[in-house]
Amino acid sequence: MPPKIREMTSNSTSSPSSQNALRRFTLMLPGEDALDPGDERAMGDRPVKGLPHERFLLGDLVPLAPALLLGQTSQNVNPSEVIACLQPVHLHATRDHLILMGQNQIDLTQSESAELLKAALPLIEEDFQSAILLQGQHYWFVPAGPFTNLEAYSIDQAHGRNIDWWMPRDTNEEGIAKRWRKLQNEIQMLWHIDPVNEEREQRGMPSINSLWISGIGKLSDVQAPLIILQSNHLYGSHPLLVGLAKLFNIPHSPTFNTPAAGSFAWLENPESVWPTLSAALSNKELDEVLLIDFPKGKARERVFTAKDLDRKSWAFWKKPAPLTWKEIISS
Repeated sequence: MPPKIREMTSNSTSSPSSQNALRRFTLMLPGEDALDPGDERAMGDRPVKGLPHERFLLGDLVPLAPALLLGQTSQNVNPSEVIACLQPVHLHATRDHLILMGQNQIDLTQSESAELLKAALPLIEEDFQSAILLQGQHYWFVPAGPFTNLEAYSIDQAHGRNIDWWMPRDTNEEGIAKRWRKLQNEIQMLWHIDPVNEEREQRGMPSINSLWISGIGKLSDVQAPLIILQSNHLYGSHPLLVGLAKLFNIPHSPTFNTPAAGSFAWLENPESVWPTLSAALSNKELDEVLLIDFPKGKARERVFTAKDLDRKSWAFWKKPAPLTWKEIISS
C-alpha cells in the first residue's frame, strides 16, 4: 500500500500523547515557490511573502528576522521589538534587469563582512535610528525602526530572479520603500570603491554591490505549527530551527543523532538519514515516519510505516526491493 497522503494545515498534527503512542519521527524538506523564476508576474499584484517552509514554520506574517536572530545569539531578544535582517549581496546585471545572487554563490568571508559593515554602519544607524543588534558573516540584525512597515522578501526566496518584482514595497505607509532605496543606493556607491571589492575583483569574485533587507517582524508574531510545539526534540543546523527551539524551550541538536519518537528534523542532507529511519521502522523502533514536503508550494504530509518501505511488484515470487530516496521524494 502507498503511504497515507494528505495536505496539511499548520495545525494538522496528532496530539502529543498520540505521537508518543505511535512512536512517530517527523522529517521536513524545504520547499520552493510554485512558480518558475520567470513567472513573477503570474503571482498577481505582489508575491506571497516567504517560502512555503518558512510560512509553515512561522505563520503567514513570516517574522523571519527575529527568529533567525534568536537562533544566532545567546542574548535575550525582545519579543515585542520589530527587527530587520540586512545582508550584503551581489546584484548581477543582465541586458535589461538585475538578478539577485544567493549567499552561497558569493563566498563572503567573515572579515569581508565585518569590513563592509564598518564602512556602511554610520549610514545604517542614522537611517534605522538604532545600533546593530548582531553582526554575523551573512546576517546583520537591527531594530526596524522607520522601516517597520516595509514589506520585504528573503534572499532565499528572491535569489536568481529579476529584483524589480522582489524589491521591498510600501504597505500601509507610503514612502518607506523609497526611503529604503535611497539608503541602499548610498551604500552601493560606498561599497563600489571599497577595498574589499577591489580585492574580490582581483580574485575574480563577484563584488558585494548592494544591501538586502528582509524578514521584518517580531517574535510575538511567530505562529509555529503544532508539529513543532509538540516535538520532544528538534534536529537541524538552520538558525531558524535553532531560534524556534529557543523560543519554545524545546531540546535541540544541530546534527541528527538517533530517530527518537516525537522528534522533528529539518536537515541539509535528509537523504543521508533515510536509511537510519527505514531501519528504525523495520526494527520496530519507530511506528511511523511523517515526511513533510511542499510540492507546488503546498504543504503535504505522508506517513510511512514499515510496510510502505518496499517497492511493490506484480512478480510476487521476487523479494521486494526497498524504495530509494529518489523514488520517495519524487512520488
